[in-house]
Amino acid sequence: MKKIVDYRKLLEVNKDAELAELKTVYRSLMKTWHPDKFQESAEAKLTAEEKSKHIIEAYHFLVSIAPETLSQTQEEYNTTTGTCGIQDFEYQSQVLKIYFTDESVYEYFDVPKEVYRKLINADSPGRFARRHIFNSYVYRSVNKLVANG
Repeated sequence: MKKIVDYRKLLEVNKDAELAELKTVYRSLMKTWHPDKFQESAEAKLTAEEKSKHIIEAYHFLVSIAPETLSQTQEEYNTTTGTCGIQDFEYQSQVLKIYFTDESVYEYFDVPKEVYRKLINADSPGRFARRHIFNSYVYRSVNKLVANG
């Protein structure tokens, strides 16, 4: 997904970056781009504010999809995707958001439109998703974002 690539580029990390590395890079960039360091002009401060917002957004996003984060919630994810039904779903810009009956919500990234069409037309969307989506795409819990946000 372009968003993931752009965020990794912004933080100058690769896809294998661990949480500790993300945190170190994030702190370093925030020290560099903190708006309080740019008092000489309103324009410079505004630029720093924008840059720091992007850094914060990138950091939180990459932490939410990091292997360490996902492994911490793997059991919960497996329970939800294996036993709960799909209540609803929506698709926009290759991001599939699935709402489960246990009130969990997950986003799946880089899902091709054709896979989404097949999900819509499947006799059993839950079975289709278990076979073709749940363990095939990068995902993150939307519930965790709200709880931690």
